[in-house]
This record gives sequence, C-alpha cells and structure tokens, in this order.
Amino acid sequence: MTQKKAKLLIDQKEIELNVYSGTEGDEAIDISRLYEEHRLTTYDPSLANTAACRSSITYIDGEKGILRYRGIPIEQFNRPRPNFIEVAWMLIFGRLPQQSELLDFRNMLSEHELLHEGLRNQFQVLPAKAPPMAILSAMLSMMACYYEEFLTLTDEKSFMEVAARLISKVRTIAAFTHRRAQGLPFIYPDPNLRYCANFLHMMFSLPYRQFMVEPEVEDALNLVLILHADHEQNCSTSAVRIVGSAKANLFVSCSAGVNALWGPLHGGANVKVMEMLESIHRGGLKPEECIEKAKSKDNPFRLFGFGHRVYKNYDPRAKILKAACDRLFAKMQCNDPLLDIARKLEERALNDPYFVDRKLYPNVDFYSGILLRAIGIPTDMFTVMFAIGRLPGWIAQWKEQHDNPTTRIMRPRQIYEGNDICDYTEIEDR
Repeated sequence: MTQKKAKLLIDQKEIELNVYSGTEGDEAIDISRLYEEHRLTTYDPSLANTAACRSSITYIDGEKGILRYRGIPIEQFNRPRPNFIEVAWMLIFGRLPQQSELLDFRNMLSEHELLHEGLRNQFQVLPAKAPPMAILSAMLSMMACYYEEFLTLTDEKSFMEVAARLISKVRTIAAFTHRRAQGLPFIYPDPNLRYCANFLHMMFSLPYRQFMVEPEVEDALNLVLILHADHEQNCSTSAVRIVGSAKANLFVSCSAGVNALWGPLHGGANVKVMEMLESIHRGGLKPEECIEKAKSKDNPFRLFGFGHRVYKNYDPRAKILKAACDRLFAKMQCNDPLLDIARKLEERALNDPYFVDRKLYPNVDFYSGILLRAIGIPTDMFTVMFAIGRLPGWIAQWKEQHDNPTTRIMRPRQIYEGNDICDYTEIEDR
C-alpha cells in the first residue's frame, strides 16, 4: 500500500491523517490513533464504511459486479470440473497449489475424515430434531476438547493439520446431523471418493445400497461450495476475526462464524428464497403480480434474493449459478417449476425501472437454493452447506490475522447516550 495524507478540520483545528491505497485503487483514511491523540472517535453504524483490517484474500467491486479470490476472477473457477479443495488450498495458503501439494492435502482430508468416537457419541445426547446449525457450531467447539494439541499453532505443519481436520470433518458432521434427524444409521466416509462425492455418499447411501453420484451433480456441488468460499469482511467472517483477535483457537473461532452465519439475514437468505418460490407456486401467482406486490409499500409481500449489501450490480455468483442450474436440469432431463418461476421473476425485475433504478439485481441466494434442491439437499441443511463452503475462507482470514504481528484484540468504541451521573437509590425508596 502507498501512503497519502488527508486533513480533518474540527473547530479550526487541523488534524493530519494517513491515507492508504489498496491494490485496486480503493482508499482508506487511517483513524486508528484519532482517539488516542485527539479524543475523537468516528460513528459508523454496522461498520458499513469501516475497513477493520488489511487483507489480500478476496476482492469485491460491488458497483461493477466483480469478485476475485487471490486476484483470480470467480468466473475462472467455473470450469468443466470445478475443484473446491483446490480453491480452499489457494485461499488459505495464498496461491494455487502444485499437483503434489494438492494430492498431499487430499490425502490429509482422507486421513482425518472420521470423527473421534467421543465426538460421534455426542450425537446421541442431542435432540434428533435440533437445528443443524446449532449442532454444527457445538461440534466445532467440541473439537477443541479432542485436539488440544492444536489450540496453539506455532508452525505451518500444525496449521495445515488443523485446517485439514476442520475442512474434512465438517462434511462428516453435517452428514451425520442429517442422518440423525432422519433416524437413519450413520454412513462412514469412503476415502476413495472425492470431497463432494464423499459428502453425498454419507448423506444418502444406505448400508445395503451405495448412493451413486452423477458427475454433473458432484460438479454442481463443487461449484456451490466454491462460490460461497469467501466474501471479504461479511458478518460471519468478521465474527471469526473478532474472536480470533483475542487469540482464541481456530476451532472456536470458526464456531463463532457458524453462529453468525445462522442468522436469517446472512446464511439463511436462500431458505427465504425457496419459501417464497414455493409460496408463489402454491398460490398460483403470476410473476408480474409478485413484482407489483413487491413494489407496494402497503403489501407485506417481499421479493427475496434481489439486492445485496455490497453488490449494486448483478452478483457474479448468481450468474454462474443460474447457468449451472440450466446445465444440471438439462442433463437430468427434468423440470422444476420453482426454477421457471425464478427465471420469470428475474426477467421482469430486470426490465422494471423500480428494480433497475434501485440496483436490485439477483444475488447468490436467488439460485443457490434451487441448485441445492436439485442435488437433493433438504432445505434445513442449506445454511450448513453455506458453512461448509465458507469454512476455507474463515480459516484463511483467521490465518492472515494470526500471521500479522501487528494484530490487536478488536475493541470498537461507542457513543454513550445513557444517563448522566446519578446516585444509587435504596430499594425501599424507589
């Protein structure tokens, strides 16, 4: 980063501040010493315009609809055979892996795909219908009980070991959560299968019949996970960094990310899209009726899956997922009325001045649920799938922060608006 200067004028007092420029020309005014030196703070609700860190992992330009991982446009990962593990390795370690490195990492995933028997037995004491995200968060935290040797990471080898454990075991935890809810026996992982095929095997195989994964389905799931792998300093990633800034271990830091992702305004958005599409289908509503309802302030109807906190253009992930839906459904030679409704809603919204003027374009959630449903993932597992995809990004963000010697514990300030000084009153006098 190159350094410039900015001047802040307050009551005729001039304060000079450093200005940092990012790789793509974005600039940030450094106010980190503003309170210490001048007793001034800044007010930025929701931290919507505050850079809490410097990062070289992911770049987003919301105005242009750009998303890049380590400088590579997201569209370039949409290859004939997308590879989630390759992307995960790249996000965490900063570059594309050599073939031998990728093979070694895959072998590590296979080595660590089983759950410790003590951890597996925890499923028996949890309610069968417990929320899957609650189970996932609890299991990631409990991993700290079984792998105490990784609570403090001092070298690259131990970090790679714990990263492999998390990325491998998270799919086993997720699959076992689904099986427990369905009253089905656990299916153990098959080391001969690739990452996504192995997950689907654990989800849907039976003791007497192995689930055969079609290559197109496996590729679609790889793509969904890749597109969710990282997304700058969103709510869950910020949660991971905040917890990690206290030098908390990687297990509980990622568990914090799961809890943040669980919120319906974050990871649960594609569930809302599916519920909306199913409601439209059941009610026999026409797309143009839905558009008009969404534009009316007096109508409670909401059009989910449009607009984004960052993107003021078409979400590049949504474009890729829409094309993936078309490919998968064509290959499977089947139709989904919800996909037809989604296509018509998008077509009408993109030609309606109300949506265009407000820059309300389809986001990643608009098509991801449809694709997950086609793969066979039940709706209550959608947010868990988001977490599996996002885990490499959380690990990469934690590592980047952990490796930075200037990292301090995150401690935002506030503007106090409570009572002025007052006296305690005895209870009988209140």
